Amino acid sequence: MHLIGRKASKENLKSCMDATQSCLVAVYGRRRIGKTYLIRQYFAESTVFDITGLHNGTMSDQLLHFRNTLIKAGYRDAIEVPKTWLSAFYMLENYVDTLKGRKKKVIFLDEMPWMDTPRSKFLMTFENFWNSYCTKRNDLVVVICGSAASWMIKKILNNKGGLYNRVTHKIKLEPFTLHETELFLADKGIVWNRYDIVQCYMIMGGIPFYLDQVRKGESVMQFVDRTCFTASGMLVHEYEELFASLFSNSERHYKIIETLATIKKGLVRDVLLQKSGMATGGSFTETLDELLASGFVDKQLPYKKEKQGSLYRLADPFMLFHQQFMKGRTRKTANSWVKITDTPAWYAWAGLAYENVCMQHVPQIKEALKLTAISTEESAWRGGDSVAQAQIDLLIERADNIIHICEMKFSKGIFSIEKKYAAELRQKLFVFSQQPLNKKKTLFLTMLSTFGIQPNAYSHEMVQNQLTMDDLFIP
Repeated sequence: MHLIGRKASKENLKSCMDATQSCLVAVYGRRRIGKTYLIRQYFAESTVFDITGLHNGTMSDQLLHFRNTLIKAGYRDAIEVPKTWLSAFYMLENYVDTLKGRKKKVIFLDEMPWMDTPRSKFLMTFENFWNSYCTKRNDLVVVICGSAASWMIKKILNNKGGLYNRVTHKIKLEPFTLHETELFLADKGIVWNRYDIVQCYMIMGGIPFYLDQVRKGESVMQFVDRTCFTASGMLVHEYEELFASLFSNSERHYKIIETLATIKKGLVRDVLLQKSGMATGGSFTETLDELLASGFVDKQLPYKKEKQGSLYRLADPFMLFHQQFMKGRTRKTANSWVKITDTPAWYAWAGLAYENVCMQHVPQIKEALKLTAISTEESAWRGGDSVAQAQIDLLIERADNIIHICEMKFSKGIFSIEKKYAAELRQKLFVFSQQPLNKKKTLFLTMLSTFGIQPNAYSHEMVQNQLTMDDLFIP
């Protein structure tokens, strides 16, 4: 078994194998995140039945596939193709009954949402399978998995019927952290420094499937050019394929993603609804919830739960990159990315993309600031009037009366705070400090840059803490 990172997930799976009763495990997360790989690798020696739902398959397609998978697993009595899911799960029960030994036996149902076709009664039958058969044994681990995170949450984790409170282990698989990404690339023999890894992460995020496309001996620029800007590039059509495989009526999801891509700092719900041109009501709420559950959009809580509401941001690095540089590009030629870098559009994107990386590593930021023993709350803030407006994307409020005002800056070298930027920082701190709740708080301006801050009069006057990209690699 060779698994990079995933420490918490592996501990969760180990507890299933050590349990004295059967376990029902729900694994969910965006497509390409490595859910299937994790389960198959970890349970390689214990799996007795492993099936993946058919995308866009009919009920009869799914049932034929179920029967054939039983035969491949070794159940020779699976002769007839079941006509209902009730018959299919009875066949699975009969197969498991033939297996000897007291060791845990793993049943893996991958891409389960695809099996739940309209009017198939799949979910009702699976509920019966778990409640009437599995719970009477103590040697089963049933793993259900799906990339359609919203389906997994709605139909499984928040189930109000036969699966209510039946899931014993919940695993939301997140993208690799920068630390895990560094380990993954090193395992592939990729020799990149941390600046290179951060640049790659700004585009691909910590998605194992994307990172697995890196070839030994190529630079970040060569990797991005080959996969995103050549006619045969692996990720040229990833945006469309990703949404089509996860969501029905994906046009609604495109609208929200494209709207958020135009407003870099995020939008409150009402403004997002207006700018996307969608009708208010259940469909908008459901679409937004699906994007949140899948990790493409992030919801930032407002500071002190102010009336302005939560801020919704495009959080997925590849989505942001696609909208900025790949969308609408009809001509796919080599060296496109090399020509784009160092343009004003690239610098604008890089600043926002680096902010996204920092926002995805708040635990590492708190560790670097030595805050693990102090109770903290993270939030975003927008304030001021029409003349003096200000926005802070990351506030870390401590229980000891201190608030870290986090400023995230990407640069190719040591960052220097100059007169104009210093004036902007002073204005931002002043507007925030004048809020009634903040007048008794101590504000620490905390700079999160790539290579550090150049010492000068402004940095000496204003900066209380400075972190570099190395701090984001904390395990």
